Amino acid sequence: MDFRIERDTMGEVKVPADKIWGAQTQRSKENFQIGTEHMPIELVQAMAILKKSAAIANNKLGKLSDIKAHAIVQAADEVLNGQWDDQFPLVVWQTGSGTQSNMNVNEVIAHRANQILQDAGQADRIHPNDDVNKSQSSNDTFPTALHIAAVLKVEDYLLPRLRLLKATFDDKAANFKDIIKIGRTHLQDATPLTLGQEISGWSAMLEKSERMIKHNVEYMKELAIGGTAVGTGINAHPEFGDRVAAEISLLTGKSFTSAANKFHALTSHDEAVVAHGALKALAADLMKIANDVRWLASGPRSGIGEITIPENEPGSSIMPGKVNPTQSEAMTMVVTQVVGNDATIAFAASQGNFELNVFKPVIIYNFLQSTRLLADTMKSFNDHCAVGIEPNKEVLDHNLQNSLMLVTALNPYIGYENAAKIAKKAHNEGTTLKEAAIATGLLTEKQFDEYVDPATMIYPNAK
Repeated sequence: MDFRIERDTMGEVKVPADKIWGAQTQRSKENFQIGTEHMPIELVQAMAILKKSAAIANNKLGKLSDIKAHAIVQAADEVLNGQWDDQFPLVVWQTGSGTQSNMNVNEVIAHRANQILQDAGQADRIHPNDDVNKSQSSNDTFPTALHIAAVLKVEDYLLPRLRLLKATFDDKAANFKDIIKIGRTHLQDATPLTLGQEISGWSAMLEKSERMIKHNVEYMKELAIGGTAVGTGINAHPEFGDRVAAEISLLTGKSFTSAANKFHALTSHDEAVVAHGALKALAADLMKIANDVRWLASGPRSGIGEITIPENEPGSSIMPGKVNPTQSEAMTMVVTQVVGNDATIAFAASQGNFELNVFKPVIIYNFLQSTRLLADTMKSFNDHCAVGIEPNKEVLDHNLQNSLMLVTALNPYIGYENAAKIAKKAHNEGTTLKEAAIATGLLTEKQFDEYVDPATMIYPNAK
């Protein structure tokens, strides 16, 4: 393999000739051969947004020449366009401040910017620290990029897929609004409702999750930029943080601000904890929805079987014709991962010592993984399961008519204890509620038919 020699403050380093990273990236690549989890590309792109914004701000503040600023902006744009994705090889398990990933981006942008200047016949040369990292420290750039990446992933990737699944449930709730079925509480028969009402509960869960996520992610729009090493802003112009946040807002269409207290912004990640908590709440709802669907579709002959779901693939390597609720299973596994990620993020965020938290890479890795998995599983569940949910009307009606809990409608007429006698008699003797009611002498057949009508029980306050 061909190499070139790169230099940093510690000396010379051999870097593969076909790579445009520098010495510090190469040192990290060699020193941290831990795991297979690489720094998410979303974090790299967020860092490129930051470097572009910083170059523009430094230029407007008179700290960076037009020539250098333009070259840095062009190189950063190429990173954002995915042109150099293979130049960011570092793993999550590195320095806890993310310094090496910050330098990886600095080095790639500086190298590419120098190529741009050279091709244009310019004599200027760009340094990864002095120019690309001007007015910055890894201690404020990495948490800034962490927040940018999280906000973009949540608002532009996860929430649209949440809305997609919610819209499907809204359609199903409307289509099935007149299909009466038996309700269940404690896994036991309860009073009736419609299949549409049941599904409307799933839709409402997603609607509330969206509101909570949107509210909590707002805290992540406060950025650490401008704090530099320990929060004092050393080596940065007093307006630098605000100006960079304004440029980031223009580039992303989001309302980012520079945090009022940089000492907090460098050492605390409570914003990530609370935002991921809302993702965990969504995960909890998705677990409930997935379980409801697979229980309601269980069978086809020995389960509940009140709904049918799409048959996407064979379900068994030994049992011919078996079909399983695989989308529910995939979604519930995602939920377990997200709950584990939440514990990791909370513990990592609790470890801020003095002026810096040094668990930043693992926080953003888990946050982005949760966001990506939740978004992907909602899209998959929607496309391959939810849109194909259909009622099994014969089973629904059988279960409804066979339920003992319709007796609840008799409470206002004969009292709770008498109604309980009828239910127990029917259950013990294997008869219908009507037969048991007539046998007790508490009701006539005409009275029973008048009082026990499932259609009047699903909207009791309709009058």
